[in-house]
Amino acid sequence: MSSYDVLEMARSQLRTAAQYIDLDEGLLKVLSQPKTQLAVSFPVVMDNGEVECFNGYRVQHNVSRGPSKGGLRFHPDVDLDETTALAMWMTWKCAVVDIPYGGAKGGVSVNTKRLSRRELEKLTRRFASEISILIGERGDIPAPDIGTNQQVMGWIMDTYSMQAGYTVPGIVTGKPISLGGSEGRIEATGRGVVVSAMEACDHLGLEFDEQRVVVQGFGNVGSVAARLARDEGATVVGISDHKGGLYNPKGLPIRQICEKYTNFDGGIHRFEDAETVTNEELLELDCDILIPAAISAQIHKDNADNIKAKLIVEGANGPTTPEADQILSDKGVLVVPDILANAGGVVASYFEWVQDLQNFFWEEDEVNERLAKIMRRAYAHVHHTMMHHKTDMRTAAMINGVERVAMATIKRGIFP
Repeated sequence: MSSYDVLEMARSQLRTAAQYIDLDEGLLKVLSQPKTQLAVSFPVVMDNGEVECFNGYRVQHNVSRGPSKGGLRFHPDVDLDETTALAMWMTWKCAVVDIPYGGAKGGVSVNTKRLSRRELEKLTRRFASEISILIGERGDIPAPDIGTNQQVMGWIMDTYSMQAGYTVPGIVTGKPISLGGSEGRIEATGRGVVVSAMEACDHLGLEFDEQRVVVQGFGNVGSVAARLARDEGATVVGISDHKGGLYNPKGLPIRQICEKYTNFDGGIHRFEDAETVTNEELLELDCDILIPAAISAQIHKDNADNIKAKLIVEGANGPTTPEADQILSDKGVLVVPDILANAGGVVASYFEWVQDLQNFFWEEDEVNERLAKIMRRAYAHVHHTMMHHKTDMRTAAMINGVERVAMATIKRGIFP
């Protein structure tokens, strides 16, 4: 994770939005702070018999509109400030797409690449036990994020269920389908990014299938976004993962690369029919649409002016710093912000949660159709706010999200 102060970035965005809606100073203080922060340190017996201690966190930012919702991130750079910023963004994200959740986030500072499968399971189960005082299917529902996946969610569900004495499928989302997961959940974030990109092209008067796309990050979000963009007719000219990137101005065979990357797990740099580039160079490639889907603060004051894309659709959380936002705005670049563009994941998580509570499950095409409908509606509302206030799209999305959360907080009042 970048050393950029992401918590200050999140609070700066909140202060900017507050100016447009005349937010009360006291309420601004409330929304600037998390409701709950839990920091834990816990031991794990490693395969060699040695004991290692790990630090983990779970932060709930706001629950005025419903239970808190947010991913669990296993990454070496996880810390309390980053987790708090991500929880705050989740609050606005849920409000922007108008689903009844507040924001939360969690994580463990660990390099999962150094863990065996058994060590990962033991770490996951112990961490789940440590945060079980906060999480609950009606209170705080975790989901996958960087370094976690369906299997990790399955272990958390089982751990929580063992403590409860009965199966609790609604405790997490992003689970395997056999454990109550939802069809379409894995692709949902990337699908939402592409829906947002297509809506943006429509408002800009551009044909999506004529656009050249670059995707930074080839994890779940980036790989799905690249594949679906290609399926919709766009030409994906550049992609990258943590080891570096590929560039071919004539287009890359995304499905073939997805299969190769999955099968060999050696990084997309193994693909030979393209020019290799660094992640830094990738962001500055000649393209029409840039999708940063890696980690935060990748577009900053030192490289923003070199970006050639006319449309940026944020698949990652916080990939663009405030200084870069201003530079891009001055250049006339439209940035579809993270709290809108990558909200497809939490929308599908909401669908999964609803299905778990009802014990009634939907077909994949129904999930995808409902997801696209919500994303298009949210995009239209944000676009309307942007036009009304004559501001950028990030500020417009923040205005929508903050206003909805503020209204819920006001209507509920402050106890006692």
